[in-house]
Amino acid sequence: MSAISVPLQRYAGGDTFDAIVIGSGLGGLGAAAILAKQGNRRVLVLERHYTAGGMTHMFRRPGFEWDVGVHYVGRMDEGGQARALIEYITEGRMQWASMPDAYDRVRIGDAAFDYVRGAERLRAALHERFPSERQGIDRYFSLVEQVVQRSSLYFAEKAVPAPISAIVGGMMRWPFASLAKWTTREILDGLTDDIELKAVLAAQWGDYGAPPGQSSFAAHAIITDHYFDGGSYPVGGARSIAESIWPTVERAGGVLLIGAEVTHIDVTDGRVTGVTLANGRGFRAPVVISDAGVRNTLALVPPDASPRMAVLAETARRLPRATGHLCLYIGLDSPVPVPAGNLWIYPGPDHDANVARSAADPDAPLPVVYVSWPSAKDPVFAGRHEGHGTAEAITMAPWSWFSRWSDTRWKRRGAEYDAFKARLSERLLDTVYAHAPEVRGHVTMTELSTPLSMRHFANHGEGEMYGLAHTPERFLARALRPRTPIQGLFLSGQDVTLVGLMGALSSAYVCASAVLRRNAFAAVRRGQGRA
Repeated sequence: MSAISVPLQRYAGGDTFDAIVIGSGLGGLGAAAILAKQGNRRVLVLERHYTAGGMTHMFRRPGFEWDVGVHYVGRMDEGGQARALIEYITEGRMQWASMPDAYDRVRIGDAAFDYVRGAERLRAALHERFPSERQGIDRYFSLVEQVVQRSSLYFAEKAVPAPISAIVGGMMRWPFASLAKWTTREILDGLTDDIELKAVLAAQWGDYGAPPGQSSFAAHAIITDHYFDGGSYPVGGARSIAESIWPTVERAGGVLLIGAEVTHIDVTDGRVTGVTLANGRGFRAPVVISDAGVRNTLALVPPDASPRMAVLAETARRLPRATGHLCLYIGLDSPVPVPAGNLWIYPGPDHDANVARSAADPDAPLPVVYVSWPSAKDPVFAGRHEGHGTAEAITMAPWSWFSRWSDTRWKRRGAEYDAFKARLSERLLDTVYAHAPEVRGHVTMTELSTPLSMRHFANHGEGEMYGLAHTPERFLARALRPRTPIQGLFLSGQDVTLVGLMGALSSAYVCASAVLRRNAFAAVRRGQGRA
């Protein structure tokens, strides 16, 4: 990643740009690329971390490397809309490797079910497994399709100017919101009484971070549909995403600085003028895009910048944060021949009860363990780390488990914290052994990240993995839009649209549409992807 970024202390260029982006995640880099490509804007991207890419970056230990946020992506087959969106800003520099036919393997207690590639094949597998529930299953697929079809107008409305939104915004939002207002559990309860079927249909809830009783059915439907045609993984690992996007930004004169923490968004007379960094250096631009999350952005804005920012602040205060998580990074002494499909492991079929029990007692059964095999997904991993393999085991972990150490420093949190981490690591590893026994005896190192890690590296206040929680209230909140009451200040990232790589990428297009005052998706539809 060093090839695309410059440490702040080494930068000797100018201080004035056409636009400034805070954060180098996909919502930020994507918006920068679209502005560069469609508006020839010279964009400065500022990243507080020592590496670029946000949750698409990777980290190394001797002999190993892991992704931190990209585990699989749907709809990456040639010719698909999602592929076209990423192809437009990467201009053919990325390759994708398909995952196995059974891309998500679900284990609920002693029961097993595989999510297979193809919506109709998945429907048939569900019919075969639950023959008395055909009507409910078919209705489920119909509702998922309705949400997806209605989502385009809903997200497009976020980019239209306020006067137009005041006239037609309600009509654009309502068809989607009428389904988004229900929780996933409420929808599933209306379709079937079979608790195992409901557990299987909701088994991918970790992809959006909220169990069925908390999540909006809209989030569930969009994410589930996203994987109906299977999963893919970026060849070369998640870092290739930022590396592939950056030449598009750089060609228009863009600059990416790392170790560049923004402490203030500068505003004069209700109009953004630039940003100020922690070292006191300032950069000027008439447009500032924040990919730092709604809460972090509000903390950077002067309190008196605009009285109308109070609506956005109240929305952020009212909406809950997404849950925190643990991720056990596992290094193997050989490329163990495990299936590359993800594992979703649950102690029982009631996802909400599993989460509540675990949140109240860290020693209760883990509510979910998601196991990913990055080295098996990436066909060129062996060329970088011959004779090694990697795995990741992820579970949900509330901030309350770790808040007592919130004032401590990274790697200096004390013996009690280290012992707690060791106990959690052992439980995660035991779960991996129970469901993938072939890796036993091959583990040479493990390293556990916690919500405190997320807070330290990603500046998420309570270590939340997905920003604002994907509740029904979130999708009914009109203030979550790219345009803010401060002229020239825009928002990008998953808080504006939806979780995940494609959610963040979609936010980049919606944000760029608002900045450029035209439909940024239109050029993609015209097939202008490659350079």
